[in-house]
Amino acid sequence: MKITITSIELKGPFKFFALSARAMSIITQLKATNYKDFKKKGFWTTHYTMTLWNNETELKAFAKSGAHLEAMKASSKIAKEIRTVTVDGDTLPGWKEAETLLKNGDVYKY
Repeated sequence: MKITITSIELKGPFKFFALSARAMSIITQLKATNYKDFKKKGFWTTHYTMTLWNNETELKAFAKSGAHLEAMKASSKIAKEIRTVTVDGDTLPGWKEAETLLKNGDVYKY
């Protein structure tokens, strides 16, 4: 199984409204897939998600389509930085471990 962990640092606190609007569409898209587990948390300008997938094919199909793809195309308008990492695992890690794993992930700065 595959776990994708993502963090987004917003350009400012008012970008939260744009993030929330996109997130609602992405969660609707996610619920239509065969994902296994999902967690999110965030405060002020830093937000995190974790998603557990059966395999990399399902993960990539989600990431490269629909609301998620559209949000990624527009991410430079609201984000200062996005970090993402994909690891193998059967359950989602705790938040402290997730944040440690993100240190070795891909970084996109805008």
